[in-house]
Amino acid sequence: MSKVLEIDALHVEYRTDESTVFALNGFSINLDEGETLGLVGETGAGKTTMALSILQLLPEDVGKITGGSILYNNIDILKASKNEMRKIRGSEISMIFQDPMTSLNPILTVGEQVREVMKLHYPEMTKTQQNQRVDEILTLVGIQPERKSQYPHQFSGGMRQRIVIAMALIAEPKLILADEPTTALDVTIQAQILALMKDLKTQFDSAMIFITHDLGIVAEFCDNVAVVYGGEVIERGSVEQVFARKDNHPYTRNLFECVPVLTSTAKRLPNMEGATMLDPTNLPKGCKYAPRCSLSSEKCTQENPEMYHVLQSHTIRCHLYNTD
Repeated sequence: MSKVLEIDALHVEYRTDESTVFALNGFSINLDEGETLGLVGETGAGKTTMALSILQLLPEDVGKITGGSILYNNIDILKASKNEMRKIRGSEISMIFQDPMTSLNPILTVGEQVREVMKLHYPEMTKTQQNQRVDEILTLVGIQPERKSQYPHQFSGGMRQRIVIAMALIAEPKLILADEPTTALDVTIQAQILALMKDLKTQFDSAMIFITHDLGIVAEFCDNVAVVYGGEVIERGSVEQVFARKDNHPYTRNLFECVPVLTSTAKRLPNMEGATMLDPTNLPKGCKYAPRCSLSSEKCTQENPEMYHVLQSHTIRCHLYNTD
């Protein structure tokens, strides 16, 4: 199975007058055709920065890629021109953003916004053909085509998310970046959206990176999972390997411990170790998680560990798994 995406040792900084934020620090992942990779980690870990880097959408004059590489189907994204990226965005790689209301233009009808993708990538199609394609994709996501003349504020949150998904999938991209697409939805609508995305992804044979905080969604929806902390992947494996909870990075173990269990009689959930979150403007010298880890040693504070193979494709960035 060929690789759709290969990110190697990616470094990204946000530079302001006050400070420099080290958002990604050697971030590396790869993605096969048709694979769904769940990307989990707390806020500020660098998950969205990774997605924006793939599309060259980092804030201009603030976000800087300072090292590493991004290959999409052997295309060097970091060397692609603006015109080349315009052709790739939407047709080859699409992104589903977290908040559909801020992703949609309030003064354009939803039909116009969905059709805009077709106008950009398929200019040879007539307006009638483009409208027919809009009707087809709206029907696929469960929206009546007659509603395409309405505006975003006339739809519920779940329906707006369906519109954003329609915009992302209308050109049948080979890679979908889903940035917490169900966070703002209630659990019933969330389940509907997840089922819809799963069906459409299979239908279009797309690979997907699913960014989320919800471990339950990863278990149900994803093939593999990558845990992110401090701008780098600290654990990577299949959902079965990581969720077996036999071998985990201490941070991953803490994440699982914070998930509520219905059969538990505990009155409070355990807290994540450490008094404060990682400060991305002042990273520790060694392991990023060492200041919050109860298992850390002197070596952890001085040397950042490599990714060590635990079982087949299951790798963990922790000195505890160094068998040399």
